[in-house]
Amino acid sequence: MTSPARPTTAPVDETTILADLTDALRSVLDDAELEATPITLETRFVEDLDLESIDLVTLTSELRQRYGDRVDFPAFFASLELSEIIGLSVGQVVTYVSGQLR
Repeated sequence: MTSPARPTTAPVDETTILADLTDALRSVLDDAELEATPITLETRFVEDLDLESIDLVTLTSELRQRYGDRVDFPAFFASLELSEIIGLSVGQVVTYVSGQLR
């Protein structure tokens, strides 16, 4: 189930963002995949979780529902080179979201 967008006044720390991201990954991956690869800041979306581009689109859609327009995921991904997207880690997304919410 998707959580509603957080109010703009609610403080959101990196631990909460990591939990939100992990929850959003549940809509993309099945539980067996999530159990096989623990989600940490070092976890890489493509290399560790085998996410494909369509999975990243689904993931960003889930996160957009949580954060609304405060976090511009399309702009974030558009700023990355293909090699950067392939090596993208959970920590990089957490850092980006955190920076956008400040």
